[in-house]
Amino acid sequence: MIDGTKKINARFYILDSGREPVRDWLLDLDQADRKIIGKNIMKVEFGWPIGMPYSRNLEKGLYEVRCNITHGRIARVLFCIDKNRMILLHGFIKKTQATPDKEKTIARKRMKGSR
Repeated sequence: MIDGTKKINARFYILDSGREPVRDWLLDLDQADRKIIGKNIMKVEFGWPIGMPYSRNLEKGLYEVRCNITHGRIARVLFCIDKNRMILLHGFIKKTQATPDKEKTIARKRMKGSR
């Protein structure tokens, strides 16, 4: 049950160049999709630890925010928890049933750099 108090705060992963890849990805989406994804991230922040249907543990230390966005598409935001912060590592539109290894590899690389 979500009680109105944030359990963790979401932060964007920042590349050495200063870019925030998840923020950039979100800004490339239309407003309706950004709103859906933002609400689901917020549900994780307030409900942590929260499971299905909003979040799921992919592997040790790597989680996903699960989003059904417009036009029947599925979006995922991969994140880790570091010092009671939700670090948004990677976002993508899912095209297959399983989370592609390529997407998890990007998130794992960024996860190592966030600690």
